[in-house]
Amino acid sequence: MLDGAVVIDAVAHSYDFRDTNNASGRYSQAVTDLIFGAHTALSPPGYRVPREQFIRDWDVEETANLLFVESDYDLASHHVLQLSAYRDGGSGLEKAREAKRRWPHRFIVYAGVDPLRPDALESLEQQVEELDPVGLKLYPSSWSGEQVRGWLMDDPEVAFPLFAKAQELGLKVVAIHKAVPLGPVPMKHYRMDDIDAAADAFPGLAFEVVHGGMAFVEETAWQLARYPNVYVNLEVTASLSMSAPAQFTQALAGMIGPSGPGAIDRLLWGTGCSVWHPGPPLEWFWNSFAFPQEVLEGFGLPQIDQDAKRKIVGENYARLIGLDVEQAKARIADDEFTRRRAKGRPEPYATTRSAGTAG
Repeated sequence: MLDGAVVIDAVAHSYDFRDTNNASGRYSQAVTDLIFGAHTALSPPGYRVPREQFIRDWDVEETANLLFVESDYDLASHHVLQLSAYRDGGSGLEKAREAKRRWPHRFIVYAGVDPLRPDALESLEQQVEELDPVGLKLYPSSWSGEQVRGWLMDDPEVAFPLFAKAQELGLKVVAIHKAVPLGPVPMKHYRMDDIDAAADAFPGLAFEVVHGGMAFVEETAWQLARYPNVYVNLEVTASLSMSAPAQFTQALAGMIGPSGPGAIDRLLWGTGCSVWHPGPPLEWFWNSFAFPQEVLEGFGLPQIDQDAKRKIVGENYARLIGLDVEQAKARIADDEFTRRRAKGRPEPYATTRSAGTAG
């Protein structure tokens, strides 16, 4: 916790980047190269893992240590990925099982399916029964061998039956990767327009725009203004705080502008750990971030004060999924991670197999 505030990373995953996990040749390699490039470009000095230590299979315990020992997070949402450029989806079902089994008071779980696969609805049912997830994670591209296809959130034949099933199964959130195209794929599937019809047709579901603010800021802002069930997950965008703070400020200001305080209530802190170390952006945001006076006056914005920061780093997400914050705090008050963190914060990546390599 930070000054008593609950801190939740709204998206974490434990990628397997090994060549043996590639399923789509050059497309798989392009996704891996994109992710590693983003790790290097957006990580501050001292937190950049060299390629030979990064392109490997990251296990769930490493992700847990980065979040709960090396950083000040209380809980995190571990996503089942069906990024089908990889054989196991990138961070597969088995890792979500492990997170849920070993640390149920620390990890929240999302199911994950590929909507273009014929077994998508069946797979979702099985994952809900096994994992008791709160949400569903989706990607707008689907890879099959050397072929890549895309789908849209407003597709009544592909998307809407999946959303209806998610709602029927009691899921609260549908998280969709947007704004950051995954390699040489059509950009149209990463735009924002298709979320409108989905949010309107399924008012009982929350639609979580993952990577909101990295592109299409104006469109994202007006979705926040028009649809109360649209939320923005700041994964990747949060990492701009250390590498390009002016760009982070601009993105946040742009998304909040049309709605003001109402938008602040639907911003979710996310880092994408273990792609990035989750500690530095959180520390910078909590301790240092504020809109400059000229931005406040020029955009007519509310300031991001400590109350707003408490909402963004945890309270908004807790409210979204119906999490009792005080109960969550009590369950982790004396667990293994709390005891280890009390002994002092380790050096970056000291609790992982990349110990001693970050530069």
